Amino acid sequence: MAEDKRNETPKRDTIHVNFEEAQGKTIESIKAHVEGGHYEIDINFTDKTALILGLEPFVAVFPYLGDWTTGESQILKEWKPIQSISLRE
Repeated sequence: MAEDKRNETPKRDTIHVNFEEAQGKTIESIKAHVEGGHYEIDINFTDKTALILGLEPFVAVFPYLGDWTTGESQILKEWKPIQSISLRE
């Protein structure tokens, strides 16, 4: 049977993005927008440009059938993860 790995952090590649176009600019303001399903962070620069980060909420479900008769979970069956779909696709 599969081992219960719910408490482990999934091993994923770390992604770093450098926004070179923003380097050296002076920040005028940073604003966060949160409204009905829309999330955004605006980094406004003094030269009237902005770096805008659009955010999406994400849900991942990891379903499995567990047997607790021994007091500890024994995994009987696991299914593929179910993940939310991006609104931008």
